[in-house]
Amino acid sequence: MKYLLIISLLLNSISSFSQNEKLSGKSVDLPYNRRISSAGNVFTFGDSILENHTLDLTLLPDKKNIAIEDRYGFAVFNSQTKKLVTRWSFRNANQKKNLMSTYSGITSVLHNDKTYIIWGAASSGGESAIMIAEWANEKVNSVTSIPIEKKAPAKLALPNQVVTNLEEGELYIYTVLNGNNELIKIRFDDQKLMWSVPTEAAPYGLCIINKMAYITNWAGKIPSDLTKESAGIPWGAAYTEPSTGATMKGTLSIFEISNGKRVNDILLGFHPNTIISSPDKKLLYITNSNNDEISVINVAKQKLIESIPVGLFNGKKINFIGSSPNALCIDSTGKTLYVANGMDNAIAIVKLGKSDVSQGRDKTTIQGYIPTEAYPSGVLIHNNNIYITNLEARGASVYTDARDIEQPSGKFEKGFAIHQQLASFSVIPIPTNKMLYGFTESVKKMNFYERMNQVFQTPRKNMLAVPVPERIGEPSVFKHVIYIIKENKTFDQVFGDIDKGNGDEKLCIYGEKVTPNQHQLANDFCLLDNYYASGKSSAEGHSWADAGIVTDWVEKNVRAWFRSYPHRLEDALVYHKKGFLWNNALDHGKIVRIYGEACLSHYTGKIDWESIYKRYKRQEQLNISNTSTIARIRPVISPDYPDCDNINFTDQIRADVFIKEWKSFEKMNGDQLPNLMILSLPNDHTAGMSSSFPTPRAMVADNDLALGRIIETISTSRFWDSTVVFVTEDDSQSGWDHVSPYRTTGIIISPYTIQNKLVHTNYNQTSMVRTIEQILGIPPMNVIDATALPMFDCFENKKNRYQYLTKANTISLNEMNKPLNQLSSRAFKFAKLSEISAFKEVDGGDDDTMNQILWYAAKGNEPYPQFLNKNFYKKK
Repeated sequence: MKYLLIISLLLNSISSFSQNEKLSGKSVDLPYNRRISSAGNVFTFGDSILENHTLDLTLLPDKKNIAIEDRYGFAVFNSQTKKLVTRWSFRNANQKKNLMSTYSGITSVLHNDKTYIIWGAASSGGESAIMIAEWANEKVNSVTSIPIEKKAPAKLALPNQVVTNLEEGELYIYTVLNGNNELIKIRFDDQKLMWSVPTEAAPYGLCIINKMAYITNWAGKIPSDLTKESAGIPWGAAYTEPSTGATMKGTLSIFEISNGKRVNDILLGFHPNTIISSPDKKLLYITNSNNDEISVINVAKQKLIESIPVGLFNGKKINFIGSSPNALCIDSTGKTLYVANGMDNAIAIVKLGKSDVSQGRDKTTIQGYIPTEAYPSGVLIHNNNIYITNLEARGASVYTDARDIEQPSGKFEKGFAIHQQLASFSVIPIPTNKMLYGFTESVKKMNFYERMNQVFQTPRKNMLAVPVPERIGEPSVFKHVIYIIKENKTFDQVFGDIDKGNGDEKLCIYGEKVTPNQHQLANDFCLLDNYYASGKSSAEGHSWADAGIVTDWVEKNVRAWFRSYPHRLEDALVYHKKGFLWNNALDHGKIVRIYGEACLSHYTGKIDWESIYKRYKRQEQLNISNTSTIARIRPVISPDYPDCDNINFTDQIRADVFIKEWKSFEKMNGDQLPNLMILSLPNDHTAGMSSSFPTPRAMVADNDLALGRIIETISTSRFWDSTVVFVTEDDSQSGWDHVSPYRTTGIIISPYTIQNKLVHTNYNQTSMVRTIEQILGIPPMNVIDATALPMFDCFENKKNRYQYLTKANTISLNEMNKPLNQLSSRAFKFAKLSEISAFKEVDGGDDDTMNQILWYAAKGNEPYPQFLNKNFYKKK
C-alpha cells in the first residue's frame, strides 16, 4: 500500500507538470510542496545582486501606466506597449539608499496637472518617510519625501497604506503608521501635519468613504484586560490564543476625517490587512490572511455582515488553513472580487451574491483560481487584464534556472543566489469560464491538492506498527521523536565531499575533517542529497521548521524585517492560527520538551564566548534561565538550555543539558520520556572572523561534536528501539550549492532508517514536519504540511542493530580568531567586517559579506564563488 501511495503521488506530479507546460512557461518547483507556472505573461525586473520582491501596484491617472511597488523602489509598466518603461530605486538615490518600501499601499494622484506616485518607506536605522515621486513624459522627474518621526516604544513609524483625498479643494494624504500605531493626516501642498490619532495594534490597511477613514489592525485591540492572555509583539503586545500563541482577531477602526475622532471598532477575522470598497461605496471588503476569509462590512450600518472563505483548501470535505489571502480588488460592476491567495500561488475569483453586493442575486461562490508565480501580493483589474505582483516571484535559484532578463535601462541581468532573486509581476487576460476551469485544475495540481486524500483516510484496525504509518493514527514503532534544528548550511558546504551523493567538493568547506560525526551518520544511514530548506533565512526558517508554513506577516517583512527578525519566534505576529508542532502535539495528548526554540535566554556574568567556555571547562554553575512569550509552552521549555540565538554558548553546554535530562528520564520507572523533543543546535552558524569568537571551522566542529554526543546518548539508551532522530538546518543561506541555494543537509537516525544508501527523493523541511506528525499520529496543521510527502523512502520495516560512538573533534573547539592587531590587509578587513556588520547576532549582519568571510576563512585567497559565473558551478 505504501508503494501504491507513492506511485499515485508521483503520477499526480507528472500530470501536474504536463498541465503547467500549457501556462506561461516552464514550471518551477518551490521548496515547500508547491509548483508554480503563471498564467498569462510574466515580467521580471530588479537588481540581481539583491533579493527583490514586488509588493503592490496602482494605476496611474493616465490610465495606461501602472506603478509597481517593490522592496527597493518602484517600476512603471506601460499597459499598452506591454513594456517596463522605467524603474526608480532607493539604491540609486544617495540620500535615500538605506530606505526600503514597506508592506504595500502605493497610490497615485493627479494634482494641479501633475501626476504623483506616493508610497511608504523605512530603514533599519529608524528612519521612516512618505515618498512622493513626480511622473511626467514617461519618466520620474523628481522624488521627495516627508519624514515621519517614530514614537516610543516604536523603533520605526512605518507608514504603510497611503490614501489621498480631495477636501474643499485641498489635497490631503492619509497613512497608517504600522509601528507607531497611528493614523495621520497631512496636507499635501505644504506637508503640514493636520492631526494624528492612535489606532489599535499594528494598523495596515486604509480606506476613506463618506468622510470616514476605515483602518484594519493586524493584531487587533491593544491589550487592556489583564484577565485575557496576551503576548509580545514588537513595540507592544497583542491578545493571543492560549493554545497557539497566535494573535487573536483583528479589528476595523473607524475615524472621522475632519478631526480624527474614533467612532467605532468592529471585530474582524485573524490578521486583517488589505481593505477596499465596492464601486458604490456601500460595502467594504477586507482580507484576513490568518483564517483564509474575506470580511464584508456594511458601511451604513458599520457592521460585519459576511465572512467569505476563499482558500483553495476550504470546503465541506477539506478545510485546511494557510492559503493566506492578502490583497484584493473588485471589478467595475462590483460583482466580482479578485483575491490574491499568497500560499496558493493563485488569484481566487469570487462571484458575489446577494449578501455581499448591492443588488446581487444568488449565493456568493468561488468561480475558480488562476495560477500566478509565488505569493501574489497585489492585484489590479485594467482593460480586461489582471495585473498581479508576485512577492516571491520564482524564488531563489542558481544558473540552471537563470534567464537573461532585460531591464528598463536596457541592461541584461542573469542568475540568482539565496538572497539574489529578481522581482516579477504577471499580466493575465480575464479568463473565460472554460479557461478558468482549466486554470483551477492547474492550481490544484500545482498545490498537490490530491495529496489531501491521504490525510483523510481513516486508520485501519489491527495494523502492525511500522516506522512511518500510511495513515494518520495507525501505529508506529517509534514512541519518541527527537527533532534537531541547526543553522544555515548548504548540502555542498558540508557534504560536497561525499562521493556517492550529488555533491561538489569545490564548494565543500566543512568536510569530513571538520564534521566527522555528521559524515559518519550520513554514511551509516541514508544520505539525502535532494533535501531542501523551505525559506531563505532564519527568520523564515524556524517557522518553516517548526510550523511547516510562514504567515503573511513574515512574507510582508521578508528581506526588510522592519518590526523584528523573528527567528526566536518571540513575536506573536509570526504565529500561524494553528500554531506549531509543539501545540499540535500537546493538543493530542503528547508529552513535549523544548530545548532552545521559542525562548529567550538570560544570563548573569560576562557574556563573551571565551569567558563562558572557560567557566564551562571549570564546571562552574552558569545560571541560565529562559523566558517565552507563549504561556502554553513555558512549562515544557528546558529552563537552562541556551536559546537558538545565543552562540556565545558552546554547543557542548547544550549537549550537556540535553544528555543530563535524557539520563534522568532513563532512571524513571517505565517510559516517561517525552514523545516530542525539539532541540536548537545553532553554533554551525559561526560568527565569521570576529576576534571574540572561535574560528568558523571550530564553531562548526563544536556543533558537530555536540550532535555526535547527543546521538551516542540516544543510541546507547534503553529508549533507542522506540526513538527516531531528525536533523535539519533551519535554512541554507550561509553558503553555496551547485544544485540549488535551498539545498541543505538532513539526517534521519533510527534503528529503522535505511542504512548505507543514497536517497534522492525530493524532500524538504515540511516533509520532515509531516513525517513527525505521521509518526506521532497527529494531524497536519495547515495547507503546506498537509500536502507534504512523508519521508517513506528513508525507512524500512526491519530493525537494524546500531550503536553510535562519538567521533572526536580534530579541531580545537577554542581555536580563536586572531585579534585585529595581528592581522593585515584582507584578513584584517574581513575580521573588522565580522565585528561591525557581518555578525551582530544570529543573521544580524550582511549575509553575502558573511559568506565571503566564511569562504576566505576556509579557502584563503581562492576565488570566491560568483553565482553569475556559470563555469564555476559546472561540476568537475
